[in-house]
Amino acid sequence: MIVAFAGANRAGGYKWARRFAYAYAALVVGANLLMVYALLVHDFSVGYVAQVGSLATPTWVTIVSLWSSLEGSILFWGAVLGVFIGIATWTNRKRYPEYMPFAIGTWLASAVFFSFLIAGPAQPFNTVINPPTDGPGPNPLLQNHILMAVHPPFLYLGYVGMTIPFGLAAAALLRRRLGHDFIRPLRTWLLVPWAFLSVAIVLGGWWAYEVLGWGGYWAWDPVENASFLPWLTATAALHSLLVMERKGFLKGWTLTLILSSYLLVILGTFMTRSGVFNSVHSFTQSAIGPTILGFFAAALVWSIALLALNIDKIENEPSNLTGTSREAMFLVNNLLLVLFTLTVLIGTVFPLLVEAIQNKQISVGSPYFDRMAVPIGTALLFLMGVGPALPWGRATKEQLKRNLLPPIASGVVILALGLLFGARNGWTLVTLFLGGYAMHVTMKEMWLPAWKRLRSGESVTKAVVDTQLRRGSRRFGAYIVHASVIIMMVAIAVSSTMKQSVEQQLRVGESMTVGDYTLTFFGAEVRDEPHRQATIAHLAAYRDGKLVTNMEPRMNQYLTQREPIGTPDVHTTFSGDLYLSVLNIDPRTNSVGIHAIINPMVGWIWIATGFLALGSVVLLIPTRRRASEQVQEIAASAPISLGPPAGATTGETR
Repeated sequence: MIVAFAGANRAGGYKWARRFAYAYAALVVGANLLMVYALLVHDFSVGYVAQVGSLATPTWVTIVSLWSSLEGSILFWGAVLGVFIGIATWTNRKRYPEYMPFAIGTWLASAVFFSFLIAGPAQPFNTVINPPTDGPGPNPLLQNHILMAVHPPFLYLGYVGMTIPFGLAAAALLRRRLGHDFIRPLRTWLLVPWAFLSVAIVLGGWWAYEVLGWGGYWAWDPVENASFLPWLTATAALHSLLVMERKGFLKGWTLTLILSSYLLVILGTFMTRSGVFNSVHSFTQSAIGPTILGFFAAALVWSIALLALNIDKIENEPSNLTGTSREAMFLVNNLLLVLFTLTVLIGTVFPLLVEAIQNKQISVGSPYFDRMAVPIGTALLFLMGVGPALPWGRATKEQLKRNLLPPIASGVVILALGLLFGARNGWTLVTLFLGGYAMHVTMKEMWLPAWKRLRSGESVTKAVVDTQLRRGSRRFGAYIVHASVIIMMVAIAVSSTMKQSVEQQLRVGESMTVGDYTLTFFGAEVRDEPHRQATIAHLAAYRDGKLVTNMEPRMNQYLTQREPIGTPDVHTTFSGDLYLSVLNIDPRTNSVGIHAIINPMVGWIWIATGFLALGSVVLLIPTRRRASEQVQEIAASAPISLGPPAGATTGETR
């Protein structure tokens, strides 16, 4: 870190900074591999293995135990950070020499803190003097579904990855300029963690849906909100980056959003690891929480100082910004996303502040968040339809009529379908109309370049592959992501307001009805597994007298858990889910209490997430450009420096 900052204007210093970055990556990844080995061989002399290891747990559970508890999660954070720093340093080793030393210095400053956290408060390699012969295993909730092998790594890749754009933004502020050539790495390294975080948030909701048994996927839990907050600001930053690239302004705003995303990641880490919030996702109280809070305070002060001292040197004033232009809609979109961020942040942190100041415990529940989030989300959906339909620059009346009126027909069709299938909630109906409108605009804009090539006589293959993927991958990928988000928002609105729920006690041979399904209970079974005992209810689901599927909701009893953990069974179709969870079960009397729910369109949330991931990959495909376009970019990427970097003297060489 010190070498990177001190040698920022010297080739030798930059070279050694890169070497230290690679060394950190190798060492911290090696430490994680060593811990995985200790877990696999059940070396209970290692403190963390004694805490979460168990001879009875399956191998996959043993491996994911690495991030199942507080100390191991910090160690895993260090490994992900090391991988990101190593890759970012390697891929840019011959590029952006003006910025990269400061970026590496910022990354290594974060690495220093997390290394201190691993070696100090966490100490996962602490030695146990009299090691036990067996351990308790990880939290039973984390053993209950395979998604726990996927969700945390994706979340860490999203969380920790925000360090890279943070370092790049800090470098631009320290250099007091943001050249056009530096926008590309800034966008790429923000898009990568944003994509991982997007998928991780939905995977977390899917895990809650499949494991916790209450039939929902999002409850505005404080730790859920902790991952949502940086996603909102990163989404806003990606949109403002596009305006900055096309129009040359919003530079300071974009950098502010990127810095804020990282700060919200650190705040979210504090929420998760301090024990101050009562959440199914959070870890217990420890000295790690206050330490992270101190780091958050230091990062916040440093970010404010960077912006206060340097932002006026890099920002350009907007010119010819009108209300009927795409860039104006991007700006409104940004303001709404920031408003959404503040709304969620206040609702999440306010109870903590009240308790700290007045020693009173209060809670801010779903009604507050829903009341605030629904109108903001609806407004964002409206902008997703109107914004892309507008041109860059001032739009004429003819353009407004031609672009904004035809999608109304699609909105009306989707609204009519919603009414036909029973939608009556006002906000749901508005969402359906705006979803149809936005999807019309999205599909039109997505395929417009290929359609123009087809009309000019090109083949379908050339029009799609060359136009959409080779020359227009960024545009194509962005609209795939937009389409995914639209589907997701409509599915959330429908599933939240149109679910049907029934609870009933059944004996063998008895049936219950929920929606179009008839459920018949055939008995209960106790099944012993290596790491738990499962009590399973066997039910058959019929529709119109025909067997649809057999379902097995269960209660799992773990040795280290006093109360059993319910695991629902879900039958998914394109129209909706049949969701069964066990309220109580008695194998001796062959009776069971069943909570049956019909959740319409929930499966489309998971499907849309897959398309979102696909769109993100397409967005990262390098665009093939003509030579003339490359020359223009090179010319645009060499602005006149507006001053020496902060802390530099006129005697230093570049």
